This record gives sequence, C-alpha cells and structure tokens, in this order.
Amino acid sequence: MKNKFNLLISTAITISMILSGCSSEAPEATEATEFLNDETGISAGAGDSSDDSASADQSIIIIDKLIEPLLEDEAGDNTKSTANAGDDNADASDSAAATDSASTESKSADGDNSESQSDSAADRKSDDSSKTGNSTDAKESDASSEKASAAETKTSDSAATAKSTGKSKSKKSSDTSDKSDSSSTEKSESSDDKKKKEDDKVEIVFFGDSQIAGGRKDQTDIATYVGNRVPNSVVYNLGIGGTTGSVEASTSEIDPSELHSTSFLGMTYCLAGESDREATLANNPDVLETMNKVDPEKVDYYFIEYGTNDFINNVPLDMSMYATDGEQFHAFYNAMCKGIDVLSEISPDAQFIIMTPFYGIYVADDGSYIGDSYIVSNGTGTLADYARKAINVSEDRELYYFDGMFISKCDLYLDTADKYLLDNLHLNVTGRQIMGRLLAHYVNYLEENEPFAYLDSDFIKIAEFDPDEDYRLDEHVMKENYPESWAKYIRGVYPLAQPSKEALEKYGDN
Repeated sequence: MKNKFNLLISTAITISMILSGCSSEAPEATEATEFLNDETGISAGAGDSSDDSASADQSIIIIDKLIEPLLEDEAGDNTKSTANAGDDNADASDSAAATDSASTESKSADGDNSESQSDSAADRKSDDSSKTGNSTDAKESDASSEKASAAETKTSDSAATAKSTGKSKSKKSSDTSDKSDSSSTEKSESSDDKKKKEDDKVEIVFFGDSQIAGGRKDQTDIATYVGNRVPNSVVYNLGIGGTTGSVEASTSEIDPSELHSTSFLGMTYCLAGESDREATLANNPDVLETMNKVDPEKVDYYFIEYGTNDFINNVPLDMSMYATDGEQFHAFYNAMCKGIDVLSEISPDAQFIIMTPFYGIYVADDGSYIGDSYIVSNGTGTLADYARKAINVSEDRELYYFDGMFISKCDLYLDTADKYLLDNLHLNVTGRQIMGRLLAHYVNYLEENEPFAYLDSDFIKIAEFDPDEDYRLDEHVMKENYPESWAKYIRGVYPLAQPSKEALEKYGDN
C-alpha cells in the first residue's frame, strides 16, 4: 500500500511539472525564441544578444496587431531625380528640416543631383575582396580584436586628392593649324574620357522599406547620402514604404510570371524580368522609372534593408528547407535568401550588404512607454530577432552586413531614439545622414578609396555628429591596430584617406 501511495505522489508531481511548463525554468521562458538556421551566437560586429541588458533583464512583451506609424507624403519639391525618383514617406516637418540640413552637406560631388553621383578618377578595384558576414574579420587579419578608439577631424586634403579629371591636355602651339588640330584632339580625348568615366561609374542599388524610401523627393534619403560620399558613383533607390522581405501573406501566387508583389522577392523578380514590373509597380511609377534605368549586369553593390514590416505583419522568421516554396517565400529568412539568389544570377559581380532593421521603441496611444525592439514581440519574435535573422542571411550567404540594431556602429538606443527617429520608428534626416556615412565606408573600402580601418572603427555618437565632417581615424591608432591598412595608407594608396605631412615625414620612407 505504501509503495502504491509513493507511486501516486510521484505521478502527481510529474503531471504537475508538465502542466506548469517546468516553472523552475521561468527565466529562460522569457527569452526570445531562436528559430531554424540560427547560428550559435551573434558576431561581435552585430552585438551579441548576451550583452543586451534590455533583453536579459526584462520579460518579452507580446502585442497583437502592431501598426506601423504612417508618414505623410512630403510636401513641396516635385523634382524627380534620375536615380532617386519615386514615392516618399518623410513627413512635411521632416522635409522642412531636411532642406536646411541638406544644404549644409559638404560633399566631393560634381553638383549633378539628378543621378546622386560624385566624380573622382579613383581606379576601380579589379579583384573582388573575399566575402564575409563579419566585416571585422573581412580583410584586417592582423587587426587588434579590441575596438580602436577613433578621432574625427575635418578633412583638409581628401577632397583635393580624390578629384581628378583624368583628361589629357594638349599643349598650345603658335601655329593656328596646330591649335586647331590640338583642339580637335583634346575634344576627342575628352569625349572618350567622359564615356569611359560614365562606363566606370560605381553603380549602387538600394532595396528596402520606408527607411530607404524616406527623404527621396528632396534627396535626403540614405541612398543619396551614400552616393554623395562615394566618388564617381550613381545610386538607384528602389525602396517602397510598407514593404516586406517576404511575399505578402495575402498573396498565394508564387509563380514569378504571375506574381505582382512589391516585397523584396517580388522586386528582384521584376528587376530580373521574370515578373511584370509594369503591373507590379503601377502604383509606384517613379520607382518603375528608376528600375528601368538599372542594368543588372553593371550593378556593383546591392544594399538590402527589410524586416520591420515583416515583424509588424507577424511574418514567420523562417521555414524548414522541406517546406513548400509557397511556405518558404512567405517566411523572412527564406524569401531574403531567394531574392539574393535571383540578384546574384543577374548581377554575378555585385557585392551585397544586408542591412538589419533599425532599432525602435513602442508607445501606447497615450504616449506611455511600452518597450523597445529587444522586448516587444509579435508572438513570433522581437524586431531584434528579425535583425538577427537578417544577419543569419548574410552569414549563410557569406555577405557583408550592416548593423542598425545592436549599437555597434552608432549610439541609436533608448536614450537617443528621439534624436534619431521621427516617430520612434522612422529615421529622421540626421539619422539618415549618419547611416549614409557609415554605409558609404563599405563601398569606399571595397573600391580602395578608404582603408578597412575606416569601415571597422567609425562609431558615431549623434551628440557629436557633424554632417559636414568626413571621418578620419587617428593615425597612431591605425598604425598600431591596423597594420595592413597602415601599410597602404602611408603610401598614399587611398584617394579619400591621405596621410598627414607629419606622418609622411616620420614614416614615409619606412
């Protein structure tokens, strides 16, 4: 009888533990769930979730029916740029502030905003660098693992060094016929140089949601700020507000020839000619006009930013590889990977930079604080989980990524959000200027306009940010922590990063 009683108690305890979900493990139950294809940990460049005090110390808050704040269409400027025309999602107050801010932007551009391009005779890099998901390990194998402290100073020599016409000038002759021949030769050479220069443009395409589309009409969008900082470049902004990386849940069609989706995957099908872009972009005629100017074979860089609307619409983070195509393309990770595969086929030489969604905060109707991107969940995951999933995409495809979530590139966080964001979610002009500078480092590094040290070490604090300032890393810090960058830097290899007179005198012959 006693044994039966003990067995009964043991059975009751077991059933209780099952029903309670093992309450002794409650702290773990509050953590965001990791999903299929997650790597074991996030790289230091992305900000390890274990270092995130917000997610570690606070419980996940699940909110149903999240709504993205809507931005009014921008008022005023109706001028359409060649590479940046399209719908805009910045509101009127942002536009007013943007006009003044944009006018102070000091760039090495040729003044032609119609294609958001800048001129330089910097040579194109012939050999593509090996791809990596963690930019810290990309090229500087001997670099210090400790983050280098950066010092910013006004650039006095980079603009003068970077600019060069590349045109050969004929010497004047006293003979009239010689002058005529010389003039004719110069015009011919100038024409040839101009055509070569146009053919050698660094072509950059942006895909994304309202974070990319915002500011496009008055050219205060991220794409324009990147183009202004990359010599001899042209940018194409294909961002559309409210769009997702995955195919919309309301769309059951996955056959590219029948699909009319402005999601990332749908847009890649349009660019590849597999979907009808005229029908898909019927409500976005300016984006259609921009897409028609893109020659995929000439694209050098793709910047891809999605995740916020996937989070808001409760899109699955990923699906099993054994799921049907329909299931996979309605999941964030799988659709992003498929879209990248499509672009890789039509642009085999292009580099990809995957951007995470940006940090944001959430408030109630009365303005009271609910939580931030680390703790507010849609029931599937937090926005930080979607950011980690975007990093998974870059790691699995061995691509570069840009972190806008985990405070590794700038101080966008709870205490600075009102300085970066318009409505707790969308970047304002200053926020876009900051991201433009940080993103430009990827292209300038790969084009050998700047050393890897600039890409790796630039960290922006918004309280100290000056949009007219070009980044400069302290030369002593570079020499000590980035020997490979330093070896090229001191030889004057980088057009946008020339050594100081003092450094040349001290180390130039070494």
